[in-house]
Amino acid sequence: MHSPNYMSLYQWIDGKKLSGDGRATSQVLNPFDGTVLAEMPHATAADLAEALKSSERAFKLWRLVPAWERSAIILKATDLIRERLERFALMLTLEVGKPLAEARMEMGLTIESMQWAGEEAKRIYGRTVASRLPHGRAIISREPIGPVAAFAPWNVPALLTGRKIAAALAAGCSMIIKPSEETPATCLLIAEAFADAGLPAGVLNVVLGDPAEISHTLISSPIIKKVSFTGPTPVGKQLAALAAQQVTPVTMELGGHAPVIVCDDAHIDTVVAFSVPNKYFNAGASCIAPTRFYVQDAVYDEFVAKFSAAAGDIKVGSGLDPETRMGPLANARRLSAMERLIADALAHGGKLTAGGKRIGNQGFLFEPTVLVDVPETAQIMNDEPFGPVAIISRFSQVEDAIEKANRLPFGLAAYAFTTSTARAALLSDTLESGMVGINTYYFGMPEAPFGGVKQSGYGSENGTEGIDAYLVTKFTNQA
Repeated sequence: MHSPNYMSLYQWIDGKKLSGDGRATSQVLNPFDGTVLAEMPHATAADLAEALKSSERAFKLWRLVPAWERSAIILKATDLIRERLERFALMLTLEVGKPLAEARMEMGLTIESMQWAGEEAKRIYGRTVASRLPHGRAIISREPIGPVAAFAPWNVPALLTGRKIAAALAAGCSMIIKPSEETPATCLLIAEAFADAGLPAGVLNVVLGDPAEISHTLISSPIIKKVSFTGPTPVGKQLAALAAQQVTPVTMELGGHAPVIVCDDAHIDTVVAFSVPNKYFNAGASCIAPTRFYVQDAVYDEFVAKFSAAAGDIKVGSGLDPETRMGPLANARRLSAMERLIADALAHGGKLTAGGKRIGNQGFLFEPTVLVDVPETAQIMNDEPFGPVAIISRFSQVEDAIEKANRLPFGLAAYAFTTSTARAALLSDTLESGMVGINTYYFGMPEAPFGGVKQSGYGSENGTEGIDAYLVTKFTNQA
């Protein structure tokens, strides 16, 4: 079975499309109605061996390509993606379920991120220091680390593959990337754009299939010199432990449970207008989605009423319908998780002020949901829901809210809203998070690092830090 609007799937290895012939397959589903989009071929052991071999061979050549030429290929691929944006947006909507407007927004962020990395390829600098030897030279150079194994999740499949690929290639590395088995097409379209832009065969390989088999094979290989992973914390811990056996450096962008502190001097209408679209963007499936709202006593009731009303007004439906403001959950696992977490919150004394249940009986549609009076012992206050659920709690003193915000072992994104510069400084200094938004939810700049602390991971994507992750430092002392 195959949807006429969806592409045929294949392994992309050493510049060749390898179809499903003789390979195990699994179905890629449309999350809106549960229909089959395509059969996805799984990489065999021979496929993975060839991907590793070609990546090693291509790295030896690609690392010698001058930075300006690497930059030109990345920027050409970026231009092709821009020209093909509507095709990409359709794939995103079919695979993930997000509205076309959100898909186009994701593609815009992807293009920005890839373009920035392509331009930055020309600005990878070393330095010299004064030698202690007569007529000597002391040179510190930056060199590509080697072939990279990258793993991307299903929630933002264009951005989270595109920025990994562009940064690694900018640094002079080759890459084998495994997209989620639920969203393979977007990554393949990116690979096609690079091939059409003139990227040599083997510099970028895309492998599809069983995540455990692929991750174990690639990370255990001595060919792989760097691992980049975006996904849930438990999986990240397993992959980091596997990489440690080879002493392979890893960039980990893991889960979060983002707190939002709303102070009593904030403009509540403005905060609600900012918060609701960001909470329910991508049906809440974002590692930086605002989730735990701590609202000061004086404005708590107003905030709950206005937030809940706005959530209830969101039109949920097919991402292909221009009136839709929130699409379905991406898979059956998220549907089960929402039902389980909400039931547990209610059993602990929480109350629903909006949503709370599945819509219909086909696909994975779910109501935008708001919970209040949820105690911290409830599971949803401790485990990232990764879905369209906002939990609103009250606080009296800002210091108490900060303590609650920092309570969990996660620290990817945190937010606060206040018109007081003193409070803004306090919140910025004391929130334990890799990224802090004061009066904003925007972290989309490719020129700035994106990453977390604590169990939300280590290392960064985007910014100069994102390219540094694919470089090693060499010191040459010449007499």
